[in-house]
Amino acid sequence: MNPAQVVEAILFSSDAPLTAEEVARADESLDEDVVAEAIAALRREYDDGERAFQLVEIAGGHQLLTRPEFAPYLERFDTVPRPARLSRPALETLAIVAYRQPVGRIEMEYIRGVNCAGVIRTLVDRDLIEVTGRGEGIGRPLLYGTTGHFLEHFGLQSLDELPRPAELPVVLREPGPLEVEAAVGETAEQAPGK
Repeated sequence: MNPAQVVEAILFSSDAPLTAEEVARADESLDEDVVAEAIAALRREYDDGERAFQLVEIAGGHQLLTRPEFAPYLERFDTVPRPARLSRPALETLAIVAYRQPVGRIEMEYIRGVNCAGVIRTLVDRDLIEVTGRGEGIGRPLLYGTTGHFLEHFGLQSLDELPRPAELPVVLREPGPLEVEAAVGETAEQAPGK
């Protein structure tokens, strides 16, 4: 078997994106350079052959996916897996996390104006966000950030592919309320005569 066949078999069988390093672990004859060459050759072959699937770079790895123009045909079959749909509150909260990470629950709730505990739990359960650390405030609150599965779910290679903050609603691009309050508090403490 040639390296391209081995790489193709691995990518075809995987339900998640794989890096060249991960694919190279399949056989001693493979290394990252050989895998990268095989991926490039497979991508050209699929594009030139006008296949119904393509080899895409997504979430830091490579994955075989059906081309988007075939989605209407696949939607008619119950056996074709579909990504889970997210509710509007989940999408709003996820957008806050994506643009403000690491971000705590209190700041998410301040921005959305409602309790976010249930939505956060759902997003963690779906592996779209994860705990990335603890804040410095009272009780050292949990801070959240997006996961690799978030990138995969939305077809992104990295967070750099998200729209720029200038293109977003004001609430997502301005400093958070906690940051503003902290800055105001520091200014008041530094004022003369105190």
